[in-house]
Amino acid sequence: MNSPRSLDDMVPVTILTGFLGAGKTTLLKRILTEYHGKRIAVIENEFGPESIDNELLVQDQEEEIIELSNGCVCCTVRGDLMRTLNDLRKRREAGELNFERVIIETTGMANPGPVCQTFFMDDDISEYYRLDAVVTIVDAKHGMETLDTQEEAQKQVGFADRILISKKDLVSDAEFATLRRRIVHINPRAAIEAVNFGETDLKQIIDISGFNLNTILDIDPLFLEDEHPDAAHEHEHEHGHEHEHGHVHDEHCGHDHSHDHHNHAPAHNDEIGAFLFKSDKPFNPERLEEFLGGVVQVYGPDLLRYKGILYMKGINRRMLFQGVHMMMGAEPGKPWAANEKKTTKMVFIGRKLPQEIFTKGLEQCLVK
Repeated sequence: MNSPRSLDDMVPVTILTGFLGAGKTTLLKRILTEYHGKRIAVIENEFGPESIDNELLVQDQEEEIIELSNGCVCCTVRGDLMRTLNDLRKRREAGELNFERVIIETTGMANPGPVCQTFFMDDDISEYYRLDAVVTIVDAKHGMETLDTQEEAQKQVGFADRILISKKDLVSDAEFATLRRRIVHINPRAAIEAVNFGETDLKQIIDISGFNLNTILDIDPLFLEDEHPDAAHEHEHEHGHEHEHGHVHDEHCGHDHSHDHHNHAPAHNDEIGAFLFKSDKPFNPERLEEFLGGVVQVYGPDLLRYKGILYMKGINRRMLFQGVHMMMGAEPGKPWAANEKKTTKMVFIGRKLPQEIFTKGLEQCLVK
């Protein structure tokens, strides 16, 4: 992002997505009611009876941008999201509106991909707004069925930086563990937690920095264990792993039930899934750039999120990269410490990605 503004000056944006009936609106109302001291602009892309049309709204529903009784702002996107964001920016700069962050609530059936891309495609938007994270809400009671029947729901999980599971009290521990395992299989890099929206710590939703390149690339240990039982201990010794390039197809958990299950592929053959590539050998920078450029051209529409920490020949610091569909960015990270094991770790989340082609191609880019 070639922007004169510092990250601190930019307006952070959270995309709130999730299954119909999972509790997005309940959570949003709570944020608007309780998040004292933070003035929020909510952009609603929801065309349904659930939209925020209740006691929080003050005036005329016809207007696209409405001020709420608590000083927040609410917009309905009837046209283009980009236009709405630019309109909000102009009105904020003119002093007509006062807000510090934006939350975009997508419809229950929406794919968050195009919304994310908006923040990378348009210079006016990318210099003013900072995409913080995609937060996806999954309904524990109906989650398995929704994932079975709606690929859009799988995309919402695949795009997420944080996944909140609602209504856990309506299912057994075993049902919850099964759902969690399936979600991890789709997205091993998002933190997953069961929430009660009356008690959720809002800071866990509002400031995640999921799109910052320098955030840690955490992979759920359950993902590592399911595909690669001997790799499970790796997570605890992040710098000591011996795998050459475990393109581990991982599931991600963080709870102690992970050791109860072994050697089974997930029962559900979801369209959206993830895989991991690791290597202790350095990449040839030119070869890697050429390969990734080609891969993104061919598979970009099917790539949801991808992120990596790269060990590159001739560069004494880690390189960080990430992408959404065809938008890919990279920047230097911190230098490798003298006693640190240099290693590459990349995760790709997408629709029916040809893991073998990616793995072989990436191996070809390693310095022999």
